Amino acid sequence: MSSESFSYALHVAAKASGIDTLQLDCQNQSMPTISADEVVVQVMAAAVNPSDVKATLGIMPHAVFPRTPGRDFAGMVVAGPDALKGLKVWGSGGDIGITRNGSHARYLVMPVGAVKEVPKGISMEEAGAVGVPFVTACEGFSRAGGIKAGQTVVVLGANGKVGQAAVQIAARAGAKVIAVQRQDELEGFACNDVEVINSTHTEPATRIMDLTEGKGANLVFNTVDKVYWEVGHAVMAKGATQIFIIATKGQTVAFDLFKFYRGMHNFVGIDTLALDCIRSCELLDELRPGFEDGTLKPFPVAAADMIDLPNAMQAYKEVLSGAKNRMVLKP
Repeated sequence: MSSESFSYALHVAAKASGIDTLQLDCQNQSMPTISADEVVVQVMAAAVNPSDVKATLGIMPHAVFPRTPGRDFAGMVVAGPDALKGLKVWGSGGDIGITRNGSHARYLVMPVGAVKEVPKGISMEEAGAVGVPFVTACEGFSRAGGIKAGQTVVVLGANGKVGQAAVQIAARAGAKVIAVQRQDELEGFACNDVEVINSTHTEPATRIMDLTEGKGANLVFNTVDKVYWEVGHAVMAKGATQIFIIATKGQTVAFDLFKFYRGMHNFVGIDTLALDCIRSCELLDELRPGFEDGTLKPFPVAAADMIDLPNAMQAYKEVLSGAKNRMVLKP
């Protein structure tokens, strides 16, 4: 049997009304033709993100159909400029799998500027699962002006994937990191000590102010909609910035304009769907030194969570139901 018989791509013809009506077809895929400024990546690992599944369900307003989903990838360049052929690369993007065919396929066509070499010391499965959460956290801190050593950074919802990435990045930068979550133990890795506040039995705002001697936090990364809005707003130091990602449409909060004004506060909203594959890859490349020196670590990917492409619906359903582990397709 020829290798062509083993080349597949997931195909979504139209948005579905729910996961049970989603038609996720595995179709034959030929080697794509490309222009001079493009490469073909043979995908070796591609995470399944909640946004990938939501795009197939029509929840992402920019999603174009028919479409191959998938925003994150790691693989090998098999066509393109000679200098890149054979290179193991990774990438991500708010356009991949949304307005252009994505990574849940054997072959992925990318602009030359949207692929960078995978960091040394991490597996392809791990590289394929870094994407969206770390890009989101990195862009958030970048838009907030960066992290300075010694600053206090509070991460609200630190046990989620974006929260874990934010904790890692802040710890690597030398910040005093306070993780607020609904469990006692820190989920994931941090290269320096992290203060964990379990909000189920400790009032987080009071504890944060105690830990900062009443000064509050320089940066607050809010990963959980309005759940921690009051906490985040209450613990902002003078001139502090709060970073938001919002997963649910229509979230509204009571806003204390006077506190905002007197506190000289800044609010930053992060929507990685607005970051194309080139910008997203630049952010991943900024994180490369951390992954290579061990001050950042990729999410672990268990063997049971590596799914063959024809069984992708299994991964989609688990991710939509709130799977804690990173689910990775293996085209």
